[in-house]
Parts: sequence; structure tokens; C-alpha cells
Amino acid sequence: MLPNRLQLPGLAVTAAAVGLAIVAAGYVALSSLVIGVILGASLVNLAGPAGMSTSVLEPGLTYASKQLLRAGIVLLGFRLSFDEVRSLGIDGASAVVIVVAATFLGIQLLARLMGLRPGLGLLVATGYAICGASAVAAMQPLSDADEEETAYAIGLVTLCGTLSILVLPALGNLMNLSVETFGTWVGAGVHDVGQVTATATAFDDDSLATATLVKLTRVVLLAPMVALVGITVRRRANRSDVAMVGTPPPLLPLFVALFIVAIAIRATGRLSEDQLDSIKDVERIFLTAGMFGLGAGVRFARLRRLGGRPLALGLASWVVVAGLALVAALATT
Repeated sequence: MLPNRLQLPGLAVTAAAVGLAIVAAGYVALSSLVIGVILGASLVNLAGPAGMSTSVLEPGLTYASKQLLRAGIVLLGFRLSFDEVRSLGIDGASAVVIVVAATFLGIQLLARLMGLRPGLGLLVATGYAICGASAVAAMQPLSDADEEETAYAIGLVTLCGTLSILVLPALGNLMNLSVETFGTWVGAGVHDVGQVTATATAFDDDSLATATLVKLTRVVLLAPMVALVGITVRRRANRSDVAMVGTPPPLLPLFVALFIVAIAIRATGRLSEDQLDSIKDVERIFLTAGMFGLGAGVRFARLRRLGGRPLALGLASWVVVAGLALVAALATT
């Protein structure tokens, strides 16, 4: 769906923020997606106290947080190659699936035990299990999480992924892990693709290939995970005595279906490396724009009401995921 005139001011600001985020990412140890969230949150939280209204920007910011973000997730599918996933082997692929499933279910159980809302637990579990902020955004339409909870989930993924860059290489050296074992550990246990790259190369450049392969195998699981949650949400709605307000969510959102189509197109081998590189650049632009829009929906005053339990959930989940991934890496390499 193309933007309308009311959305143009917000999209113009979004375009400027995307340019700034991409440039800044070249100078700091953060991805442009994370910087986009920070810029969006800064815009609305600093402009308000200064007496500036951002209401004229809201239609465009909403368009970015929904349409552009979903377009970026679709393009993410072009990164994936079934041939690469097959080369991981039955044991390696099975280990990845087990770690993802245990992470996804375990974090939701942990969130429930901490008394947190199911929507927040679902988003944190998805982000930790699959691919960070992109996975959080893909699952958000099927959750009951609000903008603050969505932003908090992205923040936890960012925080713990950054901790991985600092902590995991030191632990890998302490345990004298091989390059292959460390790469498998990082690919299975670190959240965002950029964080995986940074963590692997901080240990040894030769561990990057294995880490990327395992990580992309996790990303492939995004579509079936979203589909299963969609089926579960519909079944609960059908069993409920209370009629649902509005249309129930689809089994598989359209943009996730297109994500699968993108994987299938990549599998044909008809796209050149130059074309794939160009698609990756557009993907980064769209995802950064979407994260800026998400960040602009965050109000710090409301975010503080969530308290410290989500932070405790994020840190505990990080330890659990890293532990599960390490066991899987030691067992398969």
C-alpha cells in the first residue's frame, strides 16, 4: 500500500533518520536498526518537553512501523539458502530446532512465573529464539503487546546481544573452544544477525562461517513459528465464549507468507550476488525505517510502569539461551 499525503511529513523525517542511523552504524558498535529505535524514541520523548508537537508526523511514523518494517522482513528472506541449511546436516539442524523450541517455550514459561503479560513474554521469547528485533516485529501482530512492551522486547534483545559480544568470546577463550564449536554456540545462542557477526569475529574470523550458517537456520524457523502461533491464537478464539472484536488474526500474516516466497526465489539460484547485495541494502533501509517508527511509539513515562521484572526476564533468558546453545554446540561439533 502506497503512502498518502498525510504520511509524507513523517516519512520525510523517517528518511532522514534512516540516513543518520546508517552513517552512525559505521562509527559505533550498534546496528542501524538499534540506532533507529533510539532515534525514534528520542524524537517523541525530547520533542514533547520542548513544546514541539509530533502529531503531524504520526501518520508517516505509523506507516514506517508497519508497512516498511514488514517489507524489510520480506526482503530478509532473500538472505536464506536452503542449500546452506542442508549442509548443516541432520544432527546440526536438529540441535538448532531443539534450542529454538526450548528457548521459545521456556522464556514464555519464565515470563508467566514472573507475573508478566503473555504478550511481552511471547515477543521476548520470539526475539531470543529466532533473530532479534526482526522476529519481534514479525510476531507483534499476533500478540496483545502494546508499543511499550514491543519496544522493551527489542531493547532486551539489543542489551543481551551486546553483552554476548563482550562476554562470549572471553568465555570461549577461557574454555578453549574450537573455532567450529564457538561458531555453532554463537549462531545458536546470539539473537540478531549483526550481533552474531560481531561476536564470532571478536573470537576468530574463521568462526564466522559456522556462526552465520547456524544463525540463518534459526531464521528459517521464523515462518513456521509465526504460523503455529497464529493457529494457536485462532483456536483459543474459537474456544472462547466471548466473541472476538474485529477480524481474528490470519494463520500466517501476508508479509510472512511473502518472506517464504522470497526464500523460494533465492533457492532458484537465479539471483546474482550483486542483486542479492542490492536487496540486502534495501532490506536494511526498510528495517531501519520500521524500527524508527516503532521507537517513535515509545513513551518513557509509560515504559517505566513496566518496572524491573522485564529486565530480570531478559537477563535470565540470556543465560538460559547461552547455556542451551553451548550444550548443543559441544554435542554436535
